[in-house]
Amino acid sequence: MIQTVPAAQPAPVLAADLGGTKISAGLVDGAGRVHARRTVPTGAMAGPVAVVATLVEVLTVVREDAAAQALAPAAVGIGTAGVVDSGTGRIVSATDAIPGWAGTELGTSVAAALDLPTRVLNDVHAHALGEDTFGAGAGASSLLLVAVGTGIGGALVQGGAVLTGTRGVAGHVGHVPVPEADGVPCTCGRTGHVEGLASGPGTLAAYRRAGGRAGDTREVVARAEGGEELAATVLRTCALAIGRMVGGLLNVLDPEVVVLTGGMAGSGRSWWQGVHDGVAHEAIDLVAGTEVLPATAGDAALLGAAQFVNTREEP
Repeated sequence: MIQTVPAAQPAPVLAADLGGTKISAGLVDGAGRVHARRTVPTGAMAGPVAVVATLVEVLTVVREDAAAQALAPAAVGIGTAGVVDSGTGRIVSATDAIPGWAGTELGTSVAAALDLPTRVLNDVHAHALGEDTFGAGAGASSLLLVAVGTGIGGALVQGGAVLTGTRGVAGHVGHVPVPEADGVPCTCGRTGHVEGLASGPGTLAAYRRAGGRAGDTREVVARAEGGEELAATVLRTCALAIGRMVGGLLNVLDPEVVVLTGGMAGSGRSWWQGVHDGVAHEAIDLVAGTEVLPATAGDAALLGAAQFVNTREEP
């Protein structure tokens, strides 16, 4: 059994959340407060070397700002897009959100540039750790986080440890098949996965396939909330698919709580009702009452990246 043992006195950590669009960074103290927060564009199209340089630059600025508050980091924690070898900090696989990102030795590069021990994990895994420690899952023995946005990702936290899997792939819940997505192309190149239907772009595409015209997903949600029947039907179908996926995972994983985050989680009452209906459809009786909650930790990825640094796993 893996147990996560917190450091006796968690030291301040330079933390970063690195995505395809922006990099957020700050210094997280032992109480989970974020200081000297900065956000800059990732500049993904400039390539991995430039992205790493931008990350190091913003972390350096945060460290200098924190020094003015007499806060000195002991390490760096990074949550990043892509599949991560958390033992080495290497990006194993990634989408085109950051072209050429796969193969980047992120951990060793940042450690060398900042002369600080550095740990790296996937960004959704970091979100889950942050929610488990400081957000909606605080106090729970286990948490399943599902992030529904541009894509659909997830993570399971058990006893304070995020489960990454043998290859770092654990949590790719967007590639669970659901009946509502039958025949719908997925970003992985297959069909029938929930991400192809019920992510933000998937929801917009579903609305357009049904004959609707909208500029973006927010417009589809607004139309649904405003009473348009087509938009409401599409949104409910997508939300139901999310719920069915969550219900199936409850049957397999039995977490104490489920937390939903990402842009689609802000889609209003009808979306949430569809999710709850989908959970009820799939979850067996013993797990049907599991709480499904919205995320509450605003800096979850930074907090989780810091938490990853300040814990160690023991067999």
